[in-house]
Amino acid sequence: MSYKHFDDLFSVYSSLTSDDSFTYMVFDKFEKVECFKLFFENMIKSIDPYYLAIIDNKSKKAIGSFALMRIDKNNRVIEIGSILYSDILKKSKMATEAQYLIMKYVFEDIKYRRYEWKCDNYNEPSKRAAKRLGFKYEGLFRKAMVYKGRNRDTAWFSIIDDEWKLLKNKFEAWLEDSNFDKEGKQIKALNEL
Repeated sequence: MSYKHFDDLFSVYSSLTSDDSFTYMVFDKFEKVECFKLFFENMIKSIDPYYLAIIDNKSKKAIGSFALMRIDKNNRVIEIGSILYSDILKKSKMATEAQYLIMKYVFEDIKYRRYEWKCDNYNEPSKRAAKRLGFKYEGLFRKAMVYKGRNRDTAWFSIIDDEWKLLKNKFEAWLEDSNFDKEGKQIKALNEL
């Protein structure tokens, strides 16, 4: 992520993303560019979490972001989090491809052993996404944190390096152009491969 993504990401964190996407974020939708500027500068400077912009290859615009976080180099464990997709990115081939590319980076480039996904237990869309992407449910950490004035029970999911090869093959088969019809709808779901 860099300063060149500022305008695009301000749109993602404000007008391009529906209000319900902010329900389980620790921050709210940004109404003013001045407030987002401070938030964005902190994102740029941050090492953990390490924020990444999701770029649409056609438009060259940032249409979402996520972060690698809770980075444990000694044990080679890392978490994906702070996922915010604009309405353009939600439920798209690009969203799945972005998740595949970051997993490939984690398991093949930096050779981590464990890749985690954690979310508010009430966040059903996030839990469904984790399962669809191949994460295995590991349990519930009750009252794990407080945000927006309420307790959060955190659902934990993970993928381990031993599972990556099979998952990688599924992702690559799903992402093939032949798996999509002329309207861009999937022919086979990821969990059918």
